[in-house]
Amino acid sequence: MTKLFPALTLVSQTEQQVSLLLEISADIHWFAGHFPDAPVLPGVTQLDWAVHYSKRYFSAFAEVVSVEVLKFQQMIRPGQQLLLVLERSAEQTSLFSYSRNGEKVASGRLKWSLTSDA
Repeated sequence: MTKLFPALTLVSQTEQQVSLLLEISADIHWFAGHFPDAPVLPGVTQLDWAVHYSKRYFSAFAEVVSVEVLKFQQMIRPGQQLLLVLERSAEQTSLFSYSRNGEKVASGRLKWSLTSDA
């Protein structure tokens, strides 16, 4: 059975920042067909995971309104380990960055609508 999300370890968590260690295994669904001989994690999946985990750890965030300064610097392949850092930078803004061995792999800024509880 394929997975939609990577194995995850919570590294650190504060009110403003969360660091997650992601194990990118070959059985993640999003590698299928992208590309058969040299699998690469699609950028849209990287963005989806950043949104998913931001909503999970910053409960005031409801829906993404816009994505800004989105950068994909390096390819993500099966068998890699990534650090995903999520940072709440303002009331309705968060930053995310993926890194591997201290090198940035992808990053961006998300603008959010807030839940009615915020």
